[in-house]
Amino acid sequence: MKFQALKWSAYGSAIVMFIVVLMGALVTKTDSGLGCGREWPLCNGKFVPEYTISTMIEYSHRAVTGVIVLLLLAAAILVWRVDKRRDAKRFVGGAIFFTFLQAVLGAMAVVWPQSPLILASHFGLSLLAFACTLLLAMLYTRRGQTAAKEEAVRPSMPSPPLFRAAVWLSTVYSLVVIYLGAYVRHMKSTGGCLGWPLCNGELIPELSGATGIVFMHRVAAALLFIVLLLLFQMARRSFPAEHRLTANARNAFILVTLQVISGAFVTWTVGISGWGLLAALAHTVLVCGLFGVLSYLCVATLSSQRAVVLQTQRSTV
Repeated sequence: MKFQALKWSAYGSAIVMFIVVLMGALVTKTDSGLGCGREWPLCNGKFVPEYTISTMIEYSHRAVTGVIVLLLLAAAILVWRVDKRRDAKRFVGGAIFFTFLQAVLGAMAVVWPQSPLILASHFGLSLLAFACTLLLAMLYTRRGQTAAKEEAVRPSMPSPPLFRAAVWLSTVYSLVVIYLGAYVRHMKSTGGCLGWPLCNGELIPELSGATGIVFMHRVAAALLFIVLLLLFQMARRSFPAEHRLTANARNAFILVTLQVISGAFVTWTVGISGWGLLAALAHTVLVCGLFGVLSYLCVATLSSQRAVVLQTQRSTV
């Protein structure tokens, strides 16, 4: 019974955290960050404010953030009392840590004006919190439980050091690209490069102002596409086609391809309010998926190596 409660609290945390990230993107895209004025935790001086669109968007985001805090606290208590797995403790602890940081940063952004450089980091912290909740939830899926038992009995093929380094560097670099994308939004520079793949009709435009910011993000995203293509090729050479590392390297490449397409869609819909918002939210969904897969790859490369080390230690005893 307690294990079921733990499992569903982990699932709920991942789902609600995804909603938090999506709603944060909605707040930024609709420019609703000050929908509650410069007040926190009150909203325009009230616990339940009067209805306006911007107020409800910002207030709903705050409310859902409160829900995720309660879910994470429940998951943490259950992990410590029921499961006690080290990886589960790390994931729930990381989720609480990054959620706390992004909540504090969000409150500070409301009370005191912040630069776009600081505001852009808010999205990165939200993604890290989402990745932790996703990894926690995956531990309690049927596949996650089966994989853990199999690893304990018969460790899978260890990942080569070069592949492990490539996975971690790709994940860190993806955060840089994501940060640049968030910076573009907070600088309100989305229209700096009209058209795609050309920027304002040029292959290399004049790199100043909003155009330079957007073009830098485009170049960084194109490089991430190449990096994840190479990572997929490394996985194919190092592991069988059905291996989880190969499968997820392929998933990462598919997601970055869709992300590039959605980025083009964002550009094509600049100035079209309804479609522009839809494009931005779709882009955010794909970013969450891509970073979640890359985070899983990081953990998988470590877990396979750790399982082999443990098995070697047992055999020598």
